[in-house]
Amino acid sequence: MTSIASDLDIFDLAPIAMWIEDFSAVAAQFSDWRRAGITDIRSFLNEDVNRVAACSQRIRILRVNQKTLDLFEADSQEHLTENLSSIFRDEMLQSHVNELASLWDGSLEFDGSAVNYTLSGRRLDIQLRGSVLPGHEKTLGRVLITTEDVSAREHARRAEQENRLYAEGIFEHSPVSLWIEDFSRVKALVEDVRSRGIVDFRVFTDVHPEFVMQCMSEISVIDVNKATLDLFSAPDRTTLLHGIANIFRDEMEKTFREQLIELWNGNLFHQREVINYALDGSERHVLLQFSVFPGHESDWSRVQVALTDITARKKAEAYLEYLGKHDVLTKLHNRAFYMDELNRLQRKPLRPVSALIIDLDGLKVANDQRGHDAGDALLRRVGEVLNGAVSMPNHAARIGGDEFAVLMPGADRQAALAMLETIQELLKINNQFYSNAPLDISVGHATSEEGETMEAMVRRADLAMYEQKRARRANTSSALARASA
Repeated sequence: MTSIASDLDIFDLAPIAMWIEDFSAVAAQFSDWRRAGITDIRSFLNEDVNRVAACSQRIRILRVNQKTLDLFEADSQEHLTENLSSIFRDEMLQSHVNELASLWDGSLEFDGSAVNYTLSGRRLDIQLRGSVLPGHEKTLGRVLITTEDVSAREHARRAEQENRLYAEGIFEHSPVSLWIEDFSRVKALVEDVRSRGIVDFRVFTDVHPEFVMQCMSEISVIDVNKATLDLFSAPDRTTLLHGIANIFRDEMEKTFREQLIELWNGNLFHQREVINYALDGSERHVLLQFSVFPGHESDWSRVQVALTDITARKKAEAYLEYLGKHDVLTKLHNRAFYMDELNRLQRKPLRPVSALIIDLDGLKVANDQRGHDAGDALLRRVGEVLNGAVSMPNHAARIGGDEFAVLMPGADRQAALAMLETIQELLKINNQFYSNAPLDISVGHATSEEGETMEAMVRRADLAMYEQKRARRANTSSALARASA
């Protein structure tokens, strides 16, 4: 004890918590276990935590300094030792295994981290170091232990880990496809162009489309989340990256060029709608949102690309647009489209323009005698005939209940007659399949004359159609009269 007493002043003034402990009873316990044939002390202690507790209870505290009392909120050494069970508890026994194993293996020093508690119950994260004092190597009768409070550091580390896991969780489980990419080599290429005195980057990319392709090839994908794999029908990240050329193709080069122009102009956050492709070849309409991470504005080494799947929305928009221009029953264009097309043709200098006005005969009779389902079936069949006969740049439309029109920009009278003949041929074929309910139509046609408006030309075709209808009715009446006579 003489050497201990002589160093008490330094010991008590030390700025770190220090303990002098007697591990000789632990050394005696080690000897008993060795005689019993124990060789793997770690496994032996981990099998039964009570063995660790038995060792801990054999340790005698000889002296602690003032810093120790302050750290653990104890009034005196007696106050401290009487409450060791409150200080060393919970997971402390598990960390104690490492200290005991080091001494068992003959090491005269050990270190580790542990969790202790102050007498008021406050958690302390401890960096523990122990050293057997000279002259006590065999008995372990004097061991100097320091316990440094690293709670602030560990709290910061846990907070950082929690924030990282939180961020990773948001990334991985986001319902939006997220890509983390490195654009630093793209940045270098763009700055090289700027250093050569290029001012109009759009013109430069027009003249050098290979530069855009080069920039695309220099993008490095760092990570993607699960929603990305789902969006592009990829089983795993490797498969996705191997098939990336099939995902970003066709119009994507033009889209990427616009992104480069945005970046050239300093717009590090931008968005646009693009078309990508899943690995099964199906189309994906996505809203692309591009952002350079804060802190990486100078090199673009961390970029996030978020892709929101808007395929369903685009399909709905396309269907609504289709409904706005088409007749659902016949699949032909509707009257609104027909009127817009007439107005467009009126404004255009292209002449001549021809038109066919078609009336489905007998629709009212079919509705009255066989029901509207039968009438709708006749209308659908007219749609089938006209859709089969008419193709771009010509357009067929249902412009009334039983009335249809074919507009033929740039077509002369001969072309109109050829279209009429095609319609009549397809009508005959259709009637062969529906011999019990044949279609019968009246048709009038007209070709624009110099200075004539589209409206006047269509009116002539309409009058011609009604003239044919009247003539056919007259012929039918005459035939009936002759038959009755």
